[in-house]
Amino acid sequence: MNFALTPEQQMIVDTVRDFVEREIYPHEAEVERTGTVPDDLARAIMDKTRSLGFWAANFPEEVGGAGLSHLEFALLERELGRGSMALTHFFGRPQNILMACEGEQRERYLLPAVRGERLDALAMTEPDAGSDVRGMKCSAVRDGSDWIVNGSKHFISGAAHADFFIVFVATGEDDTPAGPKKRITCFLVDRGHPGFEERPGYNSVSHRGYPNSILTFDDCRLPAGAVLGEVDGGFAVMNEWLYATRITVAAMAVGRARRAFDLAVDHAAQRRQFGQPIARFQGVSFQIADMITEIDAADWLTLAAAWRLDEGLPANREIASAKLYASEMLARVTDAALQVHGGMGLMDDLPLERFWRDARVERIWDGTSEIQRHIVGREIFRPLGA
Repeated sequence: MNFALTPEQQMIVDTVRDFVEREIYPHEAEVERTGTVPDDLARAIMDKTRSLGFWAANFPEEVGGAGLSHLEFALLERELGRGSMALTHFFGRPQNILMACEGEQRERYLLPAVRGERLDALAMTEPDAGSDVRGMKCSAVRDGSDWIVNGSKHFISGAAHADFFIVFVATGEDDTPAGPKKRITCFLVDRGHPGFEERPGYNSVSHRGYPNSILTFDDCRLPAGAVLGEVDGGFAVMNEWLYATRITVAAMAVGRARRAFDLAVDHAAQRRQFGQPIARFQGVSFQIADMITEIDAADWLTLAAAWRLDEGLPANREIASAKLYASEMLARVTDAALQVHGGMGLMDDLPLERFWRDARVERIWDGTSEIQRHIVGREIFRPLGA
């Protein structure tokens, strides 16, 4: 088995890491302090990303993307994970689900998103429908050839800067032996569309400067052409294009953990107590050993899951395992890195307290740890009829 990166893959790693260190790190403290990303800085990051040729790296070349494989894109996300999400958000990676666009939708949404002319945001979560997607109450009913949408979404990332939204709503209900089962449809909705509003959401301790939003629909009339995919086919496009986003969370967790690890190693080698570097004390060196072991394990789980997708192999369990382990690993590693630094680790002079806070949300969004465990267990037992 050959685990070495190809020259092209190593170039992706080196280029993105250099970009993050030069263009992201210098602005992190100010974004953390103010909780905002200035518009001129956001535009500069977007322009530099386009000049590197990495905008829409997750899209195929035939629509203007960079055409990276799942493995290569995981490597890219791993390096972006080292930086502030508020800033790396502008290293444009539109939602892959836009590949489901057809006809006029391609010119209006897909291609402008790939070119970086329009930004998108994905809207699925509701106050009473997080992990239980079929529990959503935001609904649409037919009115002639149009749809009338009512309800709300919350915790919508990237919405503050989005030009349009990819929204999942309930469009009917079926009676099944297990009880009522809602049908879900995906819609494309432009900012400023009548009856639709985006407004600021909640203040979060994780990822300051990367706000969440609340979306409200009040008799919002959408044409039939706003449907992405098929009517009542929201789960089809979701399962085809969205489940691999968990690899992104896992990869970014690995990148952030490696940055925390590097800081802990440097500090342990330089900090002296009782006449010697603290790295010589087993209480510290054993923590370092555990950290790198967990980071490497999460890294290989993530890359292996991405490789399986590239090979056309079943990967649902492997992706869930990677997301579960990497997100929980990040919590342990950031906590240990902070401990190695002692009291200074909690001060905002260092980024460790931010890594520690930011790590908490990774076990919640894109499917909680409990959902990932459910997926892993289901994939193991379903073939056995259990």
